[in-house]
Amino acid sequence: MLPTYNEAENLPQIVPRILEQPGGFGVVVVDDASPDGTGALADQLAEAYPGRLLVLHRSERGRGTAGIAGFACALAQGVPYVLEMDADFSHNPADLPRLLQACQAGADVAIGSRYVPGGCQLERSWWRRFVSVAACTIYRVILGSPTRDLSGGFKCYRRAAMAALDWAHFYSTGYAIGMETVFRQQRLGFRMVELPITFADRRFGRSKFRPREAAGCLWVALRLAVALGRG
Repeated sequence: MLPTYNEAENLPQIVPRILEQPGGFGVVVVDDASPDGTGALADQLAEAYPGRLLVLHRSERGRGTAGIAGFACALAQGVPYVLEMDADFSHNPADLPRLLQACQAGADVAIGSRYVPGGCQLERSWWRRFVSVAACTIYRVILGSPTRDLSGGFKCYRRAAMAALDWAHFYSTGYAIGMETVFRQQRLGFRMVELPITFADRRFGRSKFRPREAAGCLWVALRLAVALGRG
């Protein structure tokens, strides 16, 4: 599941990299009406890879709602596992088989983690690294979650772990979707594992994350803690 907004420079490069990985991967691109033509490029890629790439075109914007739409589309294909990653090469497609294998070995959710031994962040300023670590720590304290990289967007889910979620009652519309998905699955008793990854800065384009997104994530964490109780 590959959510996109203004990723015209990255998408034609990352899709072939995903599809060449061992494991039989397919791609669902969820494009939020990108003004740079990402959606049209996705359609061209779907023609080049028939049966392996689906494209959802949305008129709204939001990482959370895009994720939910993409997950629903993937599940509708009957797949046993659903993976998600960013389209900007901050997540390495070569790590996809490791995440899949972890779920095939028994995990319900395999999380690509920056904050377990062996994980790291490259080419990021000290300020961005500090904000990322601090935010994850705050979310973990609020929710009582043992997951160290709670807000990351690089994961593999066993089908049962996704099918058990009631998307209609999610609070997230933006970047908090990663945190909310994992926490709800933890509260349902699904088994999590974290695998170390190297998180790199995007190759092209600009980050869509804004300060208001951090405030939104904090608000979602507080609502989850009140509604579901701490882990």
